[in-house]
Amino acid sequence: MTVPDSTADTAHGAGIAKAGPAGADGGGDGAPRTTALLEVHQRLGATLTPFAGWLMPLRYASETAEHNAVRTAAGLFDLSHMGEISVTGPGAADALDYALTGHLSAVAPGRARYTMICAPDGGVLDDLVVYRLADDEYLVVANAANTAVVHAEITRRAAGYDAAVSDRSLDYALVAVQGPSALAILSRRTGSVTGAPLAELKYYASVPAVVAGAPVRLARTGYTGEDGFELFCGPDQAVAVWTALAEAGAGDGLIPAGLSARDMLRLEAGMPLYGNELSRDVTPFEAGLGRVVRFDKPGDFVGRAALAKRGETGPRAALIGLAGRSRRIPRHGYPVLRAGQVIGTVTSGAPSPTLGRPIAMAYVRPDAAEAMEATDTATPSGAGGPGVTGLAVDVRGHLEPADYVRLPFYRRAR
Repeated sequence: MTVPDSTADTAHGAGIAKAGPAGADGGGDGAPRTTALLEVHQRLGATLTPFAGWLMPLRYASETAEHNAVRTAAGLFDLSHMGEISVTGPGAADALDYALTGHLSAVAPGRARYTMICAPDGGVLDDLVVYRLADDEYLVVANAANTAVVHAEITRRAAGYDAAVSDRSLDYALVAVQGPSALAILSRRTGSVTGAPLAELKYYASVPAVVAGAPVRLARTGYTGEDGFELFCGPDQAVAVWTALAEAGAGDGLIPAGLSARDMLRLEAGMPLYGNELSRDVTPFEAGLGRVVRFDKPGDFVGRAALAKRGETGPRAALIGLAGRSRRIPRHGYPVLRAGQVIGTVTSGAPSPTLGRPIAMAYVRPDAAEAMEATDTATPSGAGGPGVTGLAVDVRGHLEPADYVRLPFYRRAR
């Protein structure tokens, strides 16, 4: 899911039959859907993999090269598997205020907000980015695997409001360009938007634009920890938009990037992934994202009472960062130990090309997290040196030493 970085209104996330324009159902045989860019990926030699019901590029050549390109130049992503749900009508704002944890009626047209949809008991059903396109029109972007659940829940919760809810996922393709050169690359194809230079488009804002002759909704959002843009377009325009950006960035070092690089990038940036850091079994408070729960907005919202109680009693676990001291990579589900005692479990782990060490996020006991945070030797955000001692991850029976790191592991220079 697209997520603002930790300095903004934060975390979003990441997530076979020949399809129709944007990946129609796979013929009823259970095969993954395909995006409008499938033939482009095949020509580029991508390794394709089923992901959240879609056939997506895992990598093109080297995920490390793709990761480094995003950190130093730019990467080009196909994100057409994400779900898009339209909420429109005079009651759309109030319906979303009730359905979601955020204060969506306070979002100005042209801006976006990271938020969550929770169950009545406070468990996270999905993390979302909501774009307000006009006074009575919102576009909710959901994780691919959760689109049907989000659509059904918003539809049910909006029943008492003058609002229409529609799953429009197959009406959109989504292309992203991310990295320090993203602005320069996109400017060659979209020099201005709504009369102002593209550079003036604010973070977490969106505008209608034209790229390669194609009408798009251009958003300054992303899930990599870098500056960048996401372009919502019609499926029939996806190849033209992708090709135009690839050609515009050829001299800047832009290369296509797949899901593997995207996962390493978001992990370095400390951004949660649904199914790993976020799930039905945790609330936003466990993930350190209690700020997305807006108790100050008027009226009730689903999960309010349970979340208020959790906010008062404190989270049942705390999300922390770990940097390994060996080459073995902590993976999802591996136990985390301190002084020989199990204190938690890894949620995500990967090699970090930026730090040159394996990194991971993990849920640990709140008291253990507090003790580590108070330790003078705790490793600061993004640092690679030794931190809290006595930490280890059980990697298939081997206790591998690790350092506690304050999230995020990486923060881009402004």
